[in-house]
Amino acid sequence: MEDAGGANAKVGNTRRGDTAPVNGRTDDPLRVVIADDQLLVRTGFRMILAADGIEVAAEVANGVEAVEAALRTRPDVVLMDIRMPELDGLEATRRILGGAGASGHSVDDRPRVIMLTTFDLDRYVYEALGAGASGFLLKDVTPEHLVGAVRLVRSGDALLAPSITRRLVERFARVDPDTQPQPARRDLAALTPREVEVLHQLGRGLSNAELAACFRLSEATVKTHVARILAKLQLRDRAQAVVVAYESGLVRPGNPDRPPERTG
Repeated sequence: MEDAGGANAKVGNTRRGDTAPVNGRTDDPLRVVIADDQLLVRTGFRMILAADGIEVAAEVANGVEAVEAALRTRPDVVLMDIRMPELDGLEATRRILGGAGASGHSVDDRPRVIMLTTFDLDRYVYEALGAGASGFLLKDVTPEHLVGAVRLVRSGDALLAPSITRRLVERFARVDPDTQPQPARRDLAALTPREVEVLHQLGRGLSNAELAACFRLSEATVKTHVARILAKLQLRDRAQAVVVAYESGLVRPGNPDRPPERTG
C-alpha cells in the first residue's frame, strides 16, 4: 500500500449540495483514495489531483486495501477500479458504503465512490450504482474532467447526468435477476404522493429545471423535494434515485413514461 500526501486546498463544498457541510466541516481539504491495480494509473491520477490542490490520502492496488484505506483515512472520495485482485471494486464499494466497511459511520460520513473502468457503459456500472457508487469515469479521462468529477461528487451530486444513468439502467436492469443489486430496493411508502411523482420524473432523467417546469414549482422547491426523497430512502444521490425508480417498478425499462403508482 502506498500513502501519498498532496497539497492542501480550502474548499467549501457540501456533502449534500445545498444542505449540510462535509462531515460538518466546510474548510477542510478534499481528500481522495485511489484504488487501482495499475501503478501508472495511480501515479497519473495522483499527480493530476495533487496539482489541483487535492490531497491523495492513500494509493492501493486491490479491493481489500481499498476498504482498509477508506476506514483508516476517511477520505471524501474513493476512485475505485472495478476489476482488481483479491477483492473487486464492486464488493469493496459495498463494504465501504454499507455493512462491514461502514460500521460506525453515518451515511454522510461515508466517502463518495467513483468507479473506474476501461469500457464505456460497462455492464458492472449498473451494479456499482446499485451498490451506492456516485458515478463512473473512463480511465482515459482528461485531467480537467477528473478534477471536476471528484469535486462534483464531493459536493453531493451524482457524476452521471440522470438521463445517462437512466440509459444505463434501461440497458442492464433485469437482464439477470440472479445478480440484481439489492441495496437499491426501497419501500416507497415513506414518500408523499408528490414525492413519488418527483421520483418518477427523476427516473425518467429530468433535471431540476425540467422538474420545476413539469410541476410548475420553483427550482428551490424541487431541490427540497429531491433532498427529502434522498433522506427518506437513505439514498446518496440522484444516480441512486434513478436506480431505485426502476428497481421499485415505478419506472420500467422501455416504458419510462408510465404514470407513477398511487400511494394513497
